[in-house]
Amino acid sequence: MSSPTLPRPLILGSTSPYRRALLERLQLPFDTAAPHVDETPLPGEAPATLARRLAHAKAGAVAQRHPQAIVIGSDQVADLDGVALGKPGTHERAVAQLRAMRGRTVVFHTALAVVCIATGYAAQDVAAVQVRFRDLSDDEIERYLLVERPYDCAGSAKSEGLGIALLDAIVSDDPTALVGLPLIRTARLLRGAGLTLP
Repeated sequence: MSSPTLPRPLILGSTSPYRRALLERLQLPFDTAAPHVDETPLPGEAPATLARRLAHAKAGAVAQRHPQAIVIGSDQVADLDGVALGKPGTHERAVAQLRAMRGRTVVFHTALAVVCIATGYAAQDVAAVQVRFRDLSDDEIERYLLVERPYDCAGSAKSEGLGIALLDAIVSDDPTALVGLPLIRTARLLRGAGLTLP
């Protein structure tokens, strides 16, 4: 079966392999492009606001280089009592994040933006996922990090991998949002941009 022909090119404004794999599930041809956006939070910026701003900035940055394309931007920020937890980057920061989250509920805000400069289309949405972590021991945290090394994931846990064993519950109306791209919302915004999906 051949791939569908799109009225405009579709570009995922991300180099994340997780987002790429998720978008492939919609069976639309697409390219990827690095957005090159500064992800530094603004002073006092709330986690959900940060996620929305960065998703829009990523889509916009790629759309400026590809004005005829439909561009998807996405960003995820973990929110622990109003404090943003980003990608840890190092083992030490991942340990600190998981210690702070053990026995707690963390909200992962996964924001989405779809932009097409040529048509003037711009839409945004955000999926909030509530994640309750088990009361993890220091030993469990160390064992997990040494096996999965989730240093490129907001909140230091990959729910699609071994990280699921760290959790007590996940509550969401868009189940792929926690992995990095809320596909229910993505499909909705892409239909709004003029693409045909089943």
